[in-house]
Amino acid sequence: MRTRFHEELDQLAAQLQAMCQRDRTAVATATNALLRADLELAEQAIDICRDLDAQRDDCEHGAVTLLALQAPVAGELRQVVTAIQLVGDLARMGVLSEHIANIARRRHPDFAVPESVRPIVARMGAAAIAMATSAAAVLGSGDPGDAAALDSQDDTMDRLHHDLMAAVLGADWADGTTTAVDLTLLGRYYERFADHAVQVGRRTIFMATGELPDDWPNSATTPEN
Repeated sequence: MRTRFHEELDQLAAQLQAMCQRDRTAVATATNALLRADLELAEQAIDICRDLDAQRDDCEHGAVTLLALQAPVAGELRQVVTAIQLVGDLARMGVLSEHIANIARRRHPDFAVPESVRPIVARMGAAAIAMATSAAAVLGSGDPGDAAALDSQDDTMDRLHHDLMAAVLGADWADGTTTAVDLTLLGRYYERFADHAVQVGRRTIFMATGELPDDWPNSATTPEN
């Protein structure tokens, strides 16, 4: 009976990793759509994000079934409950990617991102892709050290977000109010995507060690705002 439980727990962990990998594909496709003003890519990204809803439902159903039928205890219970929390973070990453793609679709055939800040947004997209890649690897390995390292990657996103807002609010901004609003939203979407990736790391630390991330000796993570 416990062998079957652990097999199902491993299956759930694999589903979470696959969901995170799908988040990576979604944000990469949405970013490409944004930077290229490509309607087809925007639609592809939106379709990927909607597929994530089905993955979320499968993961939640699997976790709840384990709770209801297998009566996990101690570390097992911690893994299952944390998995349910992870599903929420991973689903939200998909929603944020869809928001990015929707801006690209709404402004097509025009570019939502003007040339003046396109390099910054491109770097924000690259940072989001890198964080999703790292988060997926952490979900596969369960390594708390790698999980804690996600926080330093988030520092890069925070700096880029600051640079974007400085450009939009600068006295020499010449690309209009509508574009400024779009970029403010985009900056927030990328920043929140990164925050949820950090949460994947924080939850992995707790799942692996049983310690709160801020109490784990090697963790440099900080609580989400």
